[in-house]
Order: sequence, then structure tokens, then C-alpha cells
Amino acid sequence: MKQNQNIIKSICLILVFFNLSVIQSQENKPFLTEKLSIKVDALMATMSMDEKLAQITGTRLRDIMVDGKVSIEKCREHIPHGIGHFCQFSSGLTLEPEQLRDLVREVQHYLMTETNTKIPAIFHEEAITGFATQGATTFPQQIGVGCSWNPEIVKNNANSTAQSMRAAGATFALSPMLDLSRTAHWNRLEESYGEDAYLTSRMGVAFIKGLQGNDLKTGVAATAKHFAGYGTANDNSKELYEEYLMPHEAAFKVAGAKSVMPSYGKYKALAVTANPTMLDQMLRKEIGFDGLVVSDYGAVNLIYKGHEQAKNSAMAGAMAINAGIDIELSSPIAFPLLPDAIKDGLVTEETINKAVKRALVMKAKLGLLDKNLKIGKDGPLDFDPPSNRELAYKTASQSIVLLKNNGVLPLNNDIKKIALVGPNASTYHCLLGDYTYQSMISFWHSTDFDPTNPKLITLLQGLENKLGENVEINVERGCDWSAPLESKIDTRGLGDDRLSKLKMLTVKGLPQPDLQKAIKISEESDVIIAAVGENLYLCGEGRERKGIRLPGEQEAFVEKLIATGKPVILVLFGGRQQLVSKFEDKCAAIVQAWFPGEEGGNAIADILVGNVNPSAKLCVTYPKTESRAEINYKMDMVMVIWFNTLLVLVCLIPIINTLI
Repeated sequence: MKQNQNIIKSICLILVFFNLSVIQSQENKPFLTEKLSIKVDALMATMSMDEKLAQITGTRLRDIMVDGKVSIEKCREHIPHGIGHFCQFSSGLTLEPEQLRDLVREVQHYLMTETNTKIPAIFHEEAITGFATQGATTFPQQIGVGCSWNPEIVKNNANSTAQSMRAAGATFALSPMLDLSRTAHWNRLEESYGEDAYLTSRMGVAFIKGLQGNDLKTGVAATAKHFAGYGTANDNSKELYEEYLMPHEAAFKVAGAKSVMPSYGKYKALAVTANPTMLDQMLRKEIGFDGLVVSDYGAVNLIYKGHEQAKNSAMAGAMAINAGIDIELSSPIAFPLLPDAIKDGLVTEETINKAVKRALVMKAKLGLLDKNLKIGKDGPLDFDPPSNRELAYKTASQSIVLLKNNGVLPLNNDIKKIALVGPNASTYHCLLGDYTYQSMISFWHSTDFDPTNPKLITLLQGLENKLGENVEINVERGCDWSAPLESKIDTRGLGDDRLSKLKMLTVKGLPQPDLQKAIKISEESDVIIAAVGENLYLCGEGRERKGIRLPGEQEAFVEKLIATGKPVILVLFGGRQQLVSKFEDKCAAIVQAWFPGEEGGNAIADILVGNVNPSAKLCVTYPKTESRAEINYKMDMVMVIWFNTLLVLVCLIPIINTLI
């Protein structure tokens, strides 16, 4: 009896320790090996200070281009000593894949033949929804992918992204975003995996493993961002350590990420970019990160210009590199002034050399210092092959959440006439979140994008594809997204400073909405599909909305649709939870589509007609009010442990009774 009781106690202890254990991974290999150290030290011994500083700064392709082509004269003028990174090199261009690859090869050829160091640059880009370049697959936004709770599909998507990036000559991504998002009012919530630290950790690890692969010489280096507590009040040390640091720690220790980007925010009143407590104490000493720390765009000079915590740019550069920033992105502003900071006693050459060494080690890891370097993939390139589109479709299908259904879904064979109404009924702007190629080039560069490259499937097109000719679909917007447009540029200077120079793009080529026509076709239909919510201009970095209700007159529009007496299926697009408590009880069904990417129309349609069973579950709490208080569904971890233990013990009762 006593022996059996000891066995039972042992089982209980094992279960508890299993819940508490931290899985160690072999992926977290040292960033700097002895062999690499010798190689990089030998290279640095030949470099001047100007050449070293070039390796720890980034620049833009536009600075070396004239009339859309690389200018060797501009290269000689702007990057005579080489350069560390070319920043967001593809998202502002309208080049076909082969043209993009050839442009990268041309620039690298200059660097490897005309500069003294002959060191090629890192070409980096955004990648949370795929390679941000024309023609590449556009996956659903991360907030929707979080609702899939499927790390495997995240890994597969990231791996396909890495293949396209490598084919173009890119080796480094400013992704994934691992911030926890606990208020729908935050305009960058869409980039996150939601509010759950564990889910975000699992998804982040899958993304990084998919992007980096087994070897950085063939994969793409991932950058975990934004370290740490961005988008929230991060001064609660307990919550910061236990939750907000967790996805980053998993990224480094489990997935082996060797690049991290600090946030634009502050910690204990000091800018994170200049904060040794966060970047040295927490990141390097406590977590043990040994890789590269890259600044967010303009964040180093913001210590001076935005936070006003430095007297000038040289001092800002010194504060940043002393705190732990290795590379200044996206333009060389503060770090080129570090020699002045040395003279003023603000920084040492030894500190600069440490940053340069990390920058060069990263290039070595990526294979950029190899003798027989091959840049890009030869031959014709396809950044959106059928296999990628299938991944995009599967991801969208698993990301769309059925919030409510009174039995109207799936649509049955008795439905012969559908009213498809609302501002998102037949537009591709509601498919695309921030940091997609389409959003970046249109919002940040004021350039139209081609909705056929890659092909974007609207909700109307998806329904036409799935319903065939037996069902009549009548379409009318009925109202605009917002009139006047309910969004404004955030010019406070603590986001990307370039945003203050950009203009909101207006919708081109769309007829004025006809409310009366929308009501008429709704009254004559069997069912109403109301496609409402946000578009890529109403949600994203630097874009501030007044609240989280449906934008503009959309609330009143939905109420008019409900008043027809016909069943209303509400399809919500956007990058956040939007308040629908005013009429959710009167809707027959509510579908949260988020920003579903290039195959969004087909995925939503398949769910509406019953070809796909909606499996997604919310990764964020849905608000009932417009309160700005942070909310989340977390349970006390001790309760989780004991609940899991109790659950397993209940399952073991028959075995225990047998033993006793």
C-alpha cells in the first residue's frame, strides 16, 4: 500500500514539474564562435573608422538611384566605404522578381569590387505577411493567424517567404512582431498574435524556425520585435518579466533568433533605445541574448529629436550604442557622428568595435563573407506559385472566426438571391493589413499597387466562385468606410518619422455609395451579407482612429439593414476587434474576417456556403465597450498548473484504484 502511495505521489510531482518546466532547445547555438571571431577580427584589423561605421548603419536604395536605376556615381558618393544594410529595399519599388534580383546583384557587385573592404550589404525587408515586394504572396495579417492557433502553418508560411526572399538576394527580415496586444485601440494590434504570452511564444518560435531554417546561409535571419512591452504601459516589472518578455525569450532560446529590435517606447522614463537596464541588463545579462541589436527606423535620433533626452545627434548615437544598439536604421544620422562623441568622451572605440564585430558576424552567418558568394537565384522567379496560394488560402480559412450563428450558416440551397452590401463588399483594400507590400507602397510611398500582382480575391469574387450561376448576387456599397475619412496621421514623432510626410490616399474609381439602392436590394433578397469594418487606411502604424466602433456611418447602415427584417450576416474586416454590441443580438451571424490576405474572398465564401468548417478561435478578448483599459483572458498560472494536474489525476482514478 505504502509503495503504491509513493508511486501516486511521484506521478503527481512529475505532472507538476512538467507544467513548470522550461523546454531547452538545441537551436540556441552561440552567435560568435572562435573560428568566426578570428575571421572577423582579421577583417576588422584592415578597416578604418569610416569603414567600420558604414557597417553599423543602414540606408535606402533611393539614395543611390536615379530615374529608377542604380547610379554608380551615387554609390561612390553615398556609400564610398560600403554599408551595413539596405532597408526595406523592395516594398517601395514596382519591380518584377527578376528585376529586383538583378538590382540587388548590381549593388552588391559595386560593394564587392569598388569599396576597399569589399563587404556586401544585408538587404532586409518586412515579412509578417510574406515577402513585402510586388508579386509576392500576401498572407493574412498576424492577428488573424493568431486565431488559427496553428504553429505549423505559421512555420510553413515563413519558410515559403524565406525562399522568395533568398531568391531575390535578401537575407534578413524585420519580423516577427512579438508584442502582446491588450487593447483594440492600439493601431498596431493587427501585427501581433494577440494578448496571450504563451500563444505568441509558440507562434513566434514557429515563424522564426520557418524563416531561418536549419542554416542561416540558406535561410533568412529573423528579427524579434519590439523589445519589450511596446504598445502597453511596461513599468510593471512583474508583468513585464513574466509575460511581455516571454515571447522574446522563447525566440532567442528556443528558436535561435539572433537579431532583435527594441521599441520606440520608454522604460522607467528612459527611451528603450538608450536604456541599458533593458538592453544590457535584461536582454544580454538576464536573458542571455548574444546576437545583433538593430534600431527601429529613426529611433536612435529620436533620443534627441523626439524623446529629448540627448543634447544632439552625436550624443544620441553614443547613448544608443553604449546601451546596446549595434546598428542604426534606416538612415545614417547619429552613428556617423560617433567620432565626435569619442572626442567628447561620450563613447569609446572599444564599444564601437563590439557593435561592428556583431554586425560582421551576422554577415558571416548569412554567408555574405564567403568567397564564392551567390546572390539570388538564377532564371525566372515566381514569388506567388500555386503552392503559396494554397498556403494563403488555408491560413485564411483557419484565421476567420465565426463569432455568432443562429443557424443561417452555412447558406442552404433555398437561398436564391443575396444582397452583398457594405464598403468592403467588392474591394481588395479590406484584405490587406499594414506591412503588406500593398499597404507599404500605397500609404508610405503614395504609389498605387496592382491588385492582380499578386491576384487579390475580393469577397464578391469569392462568392461568385463558390455559388455559381444559380444564386443571384446584387452588390451595392451603401455607405463609405468613413466620411470624412476617420483616420489621421500620428505626428507625435514616436512612430516612424517619415509618416508625417505622407498623405492619406483616397479611393479611386469607386462610384458614390447609394444607400437607397442598398436598402432596396436588401429588402428583395433572401439574405443580407454586410461587409463592413476597416481598410488598410484605417488601421496601422501611425494611423489613429477616434474609437473602435464601426467607422463612419457604418453602424447606422447596419441598423437600417437589420430593419428590413431579412437575416443579416455581418462580415467584419479590419486589424482589431470592432465594437458591435449595439446590434450583435439582432444579427443572424457575425464573421470576424480580419485582414485575410490574397485568398481572403475565397476563404470567407467557403465558410459562408459550408465548404469549410470555421475552426478559428479568438486570440484577443472581444470588448463590450469603448473603454481603453487593457483586457486579456489570462488565468493565474498556478491555477492553470493545478487545474491541469487535477484533470490528469481524474483521468488516472481507475489506475489509482487498481493500485490501491
